[in-house]
Amino acid sequence: MKPVAPSALPVRRLGLADLPHCLDLAQDRSWPREERKWRLLLENGEGFGIDAPDGGGLAGTVVLTRYGRTAAAVGMMLVASRHGGRGLGRRLLEHVLAEAGDATLFLCATEYGRPLYEKLGFETVGVIEARVGHFDAGDDPYGAGPGRDASRLAEPGRDLAALCALDIEVFGADRSRLLTRLFAFAEQVRVVERDGEITGYGAAWRSAGRLFVGPVVAEDDETARALITDLARDADTRIRIDLDHRRRELVSWIAGRGVPQSSTTSFMVHGGRALPGDRSRLVASFMSALG
Repeated sequence: MKPVAPSALPVRRLGLADLPHCLDLAQDRSWPREERKWRLLLENGEGFGIDAPDGGGLAGTVVLTRYGRTAAAVGMMLVASRHGGRGLGRRLLEHVLAEAGDATLFLCATEYGRPLYEKLGFETVGVIEARVGHFDAGDDPYGAGPGRDASRLAEPGRDLAALCALDIEVFGADRSRLLTRLFAFAEQVRVVERDGEITGYGAAWRSAGRLFVGPVVAEDDETARALITDLARDADTRIRIDLDHRRRELVSWIAGRGVPQSSTTSFMVHGGRALPGDRSRLVASFMSALG
């Protein structure tokens, strides 16, 4: 039978009914079967897929997560191993580019995927280090003390509006829908206050047997260390945190706490656009698929 051309394969919206097929596709590409993560992405974003022409589930997926009309993240770009090299990844990405409209698109790319993204107009603007290990809070952990701002557990009714206001300054885009979900998704959300105003926040959530620390937003490294320490100090498993490699003091600090580099990805933006907001205060992303 003659193979069907990629351009002839329809791209369709994915829903929660497709979750088992998404997990199978992830496993096929040696990714963990992260049901909670996929569920969040499919409920909060727009999943797109191509059905396998041989009837074997999904041939490829991608998820577009919009932040208002300003920016959007691209993630979970996967093509089944048996359908690789046929242009399905390009087909999916071109579909997302058309769907995104005028939004500034960004993504995290592996070395395997980066050439395709470059061909379609994405440019590397940074490098993200994924760090994985058992966090050691040490004998003198960051937290309450002279000259330090202690973090506390956030409360949705009390803190959500202020947290969203801080986040929109950092991202330059409205992520309130995602942050509202964060309180139910995460094990804990913590904030740091100074003079009655929230100056930083962070969250920790579980997937695939790891505790992910992110997002973390902070006005300085000391606030970031306090948040990370309080989020990770009691972890009963390895943590993962994704840091911009240019934050050398934080990278060195967390390496000294027993969390070495696991992998790196290229942070890419489409069309040479400047990202909105003040990302100097973005310490760690929520996850690579969300930024």
